[in-house]
Amino acid sequence: QVQLVESGGGLVQAGGSLRVSCAGSGRTLRLYAMGWFRQAPGKEREFVAAISSSGANTAYTDSVKGRFTISRDNAKNTVYLQMDSLKPEDTAVYYCAAKNTGSDYRTLIQREEGYPYWGQGTQVTVSS
Repeated sequence: QVQLVESGGGLVQAGGSLRVSCAGSGRTLRLYAMGWFRQAPGKEREFVAAISSSGANTAYTDSVKGRFTISRDNAKNTVYLQMDSLKPEDTAVYYCAAKNTGSDYRTLIQREEGYPYWGQGTQVTVSS
């Protein structure tokens, strides 16, 4: 079983940047498709970005395209979400999620239900 721990959240002004990380332990993340989700106060958790196990394929929700970048370093067993041009509406708890996709190196998973493993979340607050 894989354990996921997010870090790097914090308080940033609108227009600023932040990078959150998701470190895996217990298993190598090399065979896992990964995703980032977020949940703002009073709202349901929503998809933000996804990356295939190879890192070759990525996907983003429309509201973050051109501002956020998902990446992974399989040697460090870590997935990143670089967030630029942050807006107050990006304020949320950010969660990473993982699913073992075996030999399928290209699959992207954008649905919450597709991920069996989740981290505890990291708070990102963007002030106006």
